[in-house]
Amino acid sequence: MLKALKKMFGKGEVEQLVAESAAPVMQPPAPTPAPAPPAVDQRKAETPARAETTEAAKPARSQPAAKPRRERKPKPQASTWKLEDFVVEPQEGKTRFHDFKLSPELMHAIHDLGFPYCTPIQAQVLGFTLRGQDAIGRAQTGTGKTAAFLISIITQLQQTPPPKERYMGEPRALIIAPTRELVVQIAKDAAALTKYTGLNVMTFVGGMDYDKQLKALEARHCDILVATPGRLLDFNQRGEVHLDMVEVMVLDEADRMLDMGFIPQVRQIIRQTPPKSERQTLLFSATFTEDVMNLAKQWTTNPAIVEIEPENVASETVEQHVYAVAGSDKYKLLYNLVTENKWERVIVFANRKDEVRRIEERLVRDGVNAAQLSGDVPQHKRIRTLENFREGRITVLVATDVAGRGIHIDGISHVINFTLPEDPDDYVHRIGRTGRAGTSGVSISFAGEDDSYQLPAIEELLGRKISCEMPPTELLKPVPKKHG
Repeated sequence: MLKALKKMFGKGEVEQLVAESAAPVMQPPAPTPAPAPPAVDQRKAETPARAETTEAAKPARSQPAAKPRRERKPKPQASTWKLEDFVVEPQEGKTRFHDFKLSPELMHAIHDLGFPYCTPIQAQVLGFTLRGQDAIGRAQTGTGKTAAFLISIITQLQQTPPPKERYMGEPRALIIAPTRELVVQIAKDAAALTKYTGLNVMTFVGGMDYDKQLKALEARHCDILVATPGRLLDFNQRGEVHLDMVEVMVLDEADRMLDMGFIPQVRQIIRQTPPKSERQTLLFSATFTEDVMNLAKQWTTNPAIVEIEPENVASETVEQHVYAVAGSDKYKLLYNLVTENKWERVIVFANRKDEVRRIEERLVRDGVNAAQLSGDVPQHKRIRTLENFREGRITVLVATDVAGRGIHIDGISHVINFTLPEDPDDYVHRIGRTGRAGTSGVSISFAGEDDSYQLPAIEELLGRKISCEMPPTELLKPVPKKHG
């Protein structure tokens, strides 16, 4: 398959959501410079000179033209940390981050995160991308692909000095992801990895206050921008964000963006970036469908193709069960599983938003500390819900697949498929929310008369059978009535 894919490619062709504690501190304005000449849209002028980092030099806007210029956030003071503090012995069959030419600042952050060795996709991708080559990667969720493209981006931005003059809203690296939760997670990882570099990370997502995100953009330069397609287009079309300085562009979960109908928006965004021969493009997808590969051919130049085939599609650390249960008994089974076992951090997946809402409402009514996560929930509430779940203040999180894609939370002991997913790949993504980082986890799927027919396709993807069990009788007892 690898050879066939390589033949397809010739030599041609989010509102600021990084946690406040991780966000770089706004710098005070520098002294007001001497009056500037009349504003000129240098974007249209036939001159190589770059526009000044002032409001006066930008296209016409509602903000005052005489806004003072702000200086770039200075790099943090050098710490006493040395590379010698990060000792990792060579090990056969493993690649160390030491084996790549990464800056001390980046290695310091990697050390803080406790990552001594690269995951397989990190080792393979970085071998190409650190040389400036485009890449498309396919890997199972939770394999470390986010760190792979972030390390590539950070290294590129450190090795290439930024232009002396540029707009605040001219990111040098752009990461597009399909869901708000995934954008937030990527930005959080980016903030951790850029901790000692002085690079600024920003997020643009819909469902949050536009003006608040705009103020953050006007306060400091944007080095790495992580965004959902719709909100990024809003900023771009209003002249707040310009993409002509993008050096590295990442498209994450391209297959999901296809499924969600975002590709027309992504095309509009990519047209605003430099030609593909003048930028590095990285594309990641859980699957390499024909549509995904066609997009990759349009947007990349002679890419390296990296496919990580796990020995087992689903993690060996996840114990999988399927209970054969009537649809009318599913809720009783869910309630009794959670309460009888006193589980503390559980995700329940259902296929539809209305189903998620009903399950969550019944759990809350029956005294279970539950919350829902779906496209119908306002963004500020979704972020608060995820944090409460992460901190243990919520026991059961009920979610749809779209919402569940961006959940990377340690300590989730159980994943319950209230309904089996229609797409077998979603089954793998769902159960991958538990058993992360080498810990063990359990997935339990309810197979009823309406969805048990999905099992054969899931088993084919897994490459093995999942034995179907009858739930113990005590787990089907009626839910006690709440009084008062």
